[in-house]
Amino acid sequence: MAGQFSPDFKERLLDRVDIADIVGARVQLKKAGSLLKGLCPFHNEKTPSFTVTPSRQTYHCFGCGAHGNAIDFLIEYDRLEFREALEELAQHVGLEMPTAADSAATGPDPRPLYQILEQAAALFRRQLREHPQAHRASDYLRGRGLSSEIATRFGLGFAPPGWDFLLRQLGQRPESQTLLERAGLIIERDNRRYDRFRDRVMFPIRDRRGRVIGFGGRVLDDGEPKYLNSPESLVFHKGRELYGLFEAQQASRQQPRLLVVEGYMDVIALAQFGVSYAVATLGTATTPEHLTRLLRSAPELVFCFDGDRAGRAAAWKALEHALPLATGQTPIRFLFLPEGEDPDSLIRQEGTAAFEQRLQQSTLLSDFLFQHLQAERDLTSDEGRASLDAAARPLLSKVPAGTFRNLLDRRLAKLTGVPSVARRRLGPRRAVAQAPTQLNPMRMAIALLLDDPTLAPLALAEPNAWREIDSPGVRLLAELLELISERPDISPAILCEHWRDREQAAIVSRLSNSALLAHIPQEGRQEELVGAIRRLNRDGLSLLRQRLLSKASTEGLTMEEREQLQRTIKLHV
Repeated sequence: MAGQFSPDFKERLLDRVDIADIVGARVQLKKAGSLLKGLCPFHNEKTPSFTVTPSRQTYHCFGCGAHGNAIDFLIEYDRLEFREALEELAQHVGLEMPTAADSAATGPDPRPLYQILEQAAALFRRQLREHPQAHRASDYLRGRGLSSEIATRFGLGFAPPGWDFLLRQLGQRPESQTLLERAGLIIERDNRRYDRFRDRVMFPIRDRRGRVIGFGGRVLDDGEPKYLNSPESLVFHKGRELYGLFEAQQASRQQPRLLVVEGYMDVIALAQFGVSYAVATLGTATTPEHLTRLLRSAPELVFCFDGDRAGRAAAWKALEHALPLATGQTPIRFLFLPEGEDPDSLIRQEGTAAFEQRLQQSTLLSDFLFQHLQAERDLTSDEGRASLDAAARPLLSKVPAGTFRNLLDRRLAKLTGVPSVARRRLGPRRAVAQAPTQLNPMRMAIALLLDDPTLAPLALAEPNAWREIDSPGVRLLAELLELISERPDISPAILCEHWRDREQAAIVSRLSNSALLAHIPQEGRQEELVGAIRRLNRDGLSLLRQRLLSKASTEGLTMEEREQLQRTIKLHV
């Protein structure tokens, strides 16, 4: 909902905020020249790689890649929604938030949904204690070996049988019923509304701030589905949220690892045995958004799967999603359970110490990658080694460029007998292995301007033939220069905020990463920008010349176009 606030308000807010105050209140920072340095709050490290740059009003971690402005920091560190981060900063600097009547309308307000979901969670908890049929839910939980203390910690409840429990309790007014429907708690079908969750043990799903955003319900008879989740809503997105992450962070801000298991009961049973760092996805495979959050939340990540064929297939899918984020700095492991066991049964059988020993000895991503690829190939034959090389190369190209990918490449070379240098010379596939962060002239120019807007006059002093190039980058570069021309004193923090929630947001976020320009000394950046613009101008002039020559041979040129063609030829020569 970032785009629902006026750019003027966000710029005024970021102009008043000092990011050093915001970050410094939460992270111990030390002066290091013009920068402030400290231990990164988003991943465990012993040597500081987290920097705050007051002149840019941004932060960046060279370890995990976290970067952004004061708004981004509060969203990540304090686990706030965008609007809440703005409210926090506005209060900090004494700036009044825009009202709904302002031209910058704030869009749908999620607070009523949070309120009614919390009310429903409280009702479900009370029913587990008081409802006449709650003994069935209590018997089920006791049968699974759960204590009342652990049930309380996770806020477990009971949705009574019947079609209208929540409707009667919370939906007495039409607007309340509409809210219940938006929250996914009731369903409307054939002009009739009824409760979604009936006769189920209820598991509230909490976001990073502990707010209830949805529910999972486990049926108490033979009905289907066995587990039922809330549908997607304004506040609940299955592809981003993880069950148990809030509880894990409450148990300890510095967990030794995060363990990804299959379901709610595994998370809760493990927590009862002292393994408080288990989380579960919500009826969906692990997504890139899940992985990004997981890798920032603990120094190690372990995926837990059944040891059968289906479990290994699911593990392989998780590995493929993890490769673009695998740098080797945060180990990613895979634990395969003995046949017929789940985390709940295994920890009860072996105890906590033995279970954690399994975690420490679980298979590293690099080992699982090559074990899987080697499994059905005969590496004693040239054909088998060639097949392994062909299968592995596209996978390794997904890994971020750096030491970890080089080590994987070297390991593949040892298995195939083909030196890594020779493999890079294998012709048409060479482009696949290029580093995803490599900057072409267009991206170099944009990255340099995002990092230091004061360089813009150098770009504006050059010809603008680059505008003839037909690419999204041209439109982004043109808008970037126009924005800086209007606001010569604009900070990088405000500059990047301009594109939040727009289609170019992802590329702007990537190109505003300070690590991309770390190899260019500060005194060399002016020359680098001018060089990039001139290379773009050469491409633009070439395209313009081709278009004019083509038109001259078909329909003729105007006097102005002939002069333009002469200029392009002269400049080309």
